Amino acid sequence: MSAPTIVAVVPEGLAREFFAPEDLDALTEAARSLGGAFLRVDDLAEVPDATAVRVVVTSWGARPFDASVLDGLPALELVAHTGASIRPFVTDELYDRGIVVTQAGAGMARSVAEVSLTFTLALLHRVPQMHDALRRGAGWWDPSLVQHEILGARIVIVGASRTGRAYLELVRALGADPVLVDPTLDPEAAAQLGAPLRSLDEALRTASVVALHAPTLPETHHLIGASELALLPDGAALVNTARSWLVDERALLAELATGRLSAAIDVFDEEPLPVDSAFRTAPGVLLTPHRAAGTHEGRLRQGRIVTAEIAAFAAGRPLEHAISREQRAIMG
Repeated sequence: MSAPTIVAVVPEGLAREFFAPEDLDALTEAARSLGGAFLRVDDLAEVPDATAVRVVVTSWGARPFDASVLDGLPALELVAHTGASIRPFVTDELYDRGIVVTQAGAGMARSVAEVSLTFTLALLHRVPQMHDALRRGAGWWDPSLVQHEILGARIVIVGASRTGRAYLELVRALGADPVLVDPTLDPEAAAQLGAPLRSLDEALRTASVVALHAPTLPETHHLIGASELALLPDGAALVNTARSWLVDERALLAELATGRLSAAIDVFDEEPLPVDSAFRTAPGVLLTPHRAAGTHEGRLRQGRIVTAEIAAFAAGRPLEHAISREQRAIMG
């Protein structure tokens, strides 16, 4: 067997989710054009001879590419990530050596946006509360639960990320009244996306639903805390399919316990969610296990993006999803 030139450090089960047979064929052909073979492993240490590896495909849980790792990959030119967040393993050392980084976050946006929309509709229609009541056997329905349509509902979108923009398109199509909160945008740019720009505090005061799509940055830590939650009108709802980093979980649990607000959450400070987590018994809450991006279609889309990027690299063409050092610094 030829020495591997493209190595996918992706568990076998996850590789099946990402790469259709035609994608694997394309990766094999790209490796051949680079003078070697394509190899899938669970860990880089399994590669018998890494000196010829020019491309490494990564998935979640990848080890940081520090000097010790890179010294064993002297021919490495490209790191292609099947997910979105590269900050845990893409180091300055990697950029210092001129290695290109690309990722497939664009393939996840639609899946996460659809889950955010699902959450939004469920919370507007009070589905978690009615579901909980029926499961408890607590009567038939509670007339104090006022249900709402998305038509005309004030939806606050925090973060004009790829997912935030995909979500904005969906709620606009259903007739919502969206506003954007994003300090990186100016009013003209927000208007081009189809929503007015507001400050966070101003937007929260009129929100029916707040949907979080902001990145993980020092300035976004606990962006939604006790004081921000207090600004929300009674009956408002919070949707978080982005990062738990954005929300003070203790403050949110305190508000949920009063029944004043509801929430739908896909991401948590501690994952898997502990059996004794207060979120499991909090009223008016819809919970999912960090699977907003886990659709069959989305996974294959991520794999196709990575495959296309590697094919472009092998052919000497520009990459569409390359991430610079500066972009990495502001990514979630």
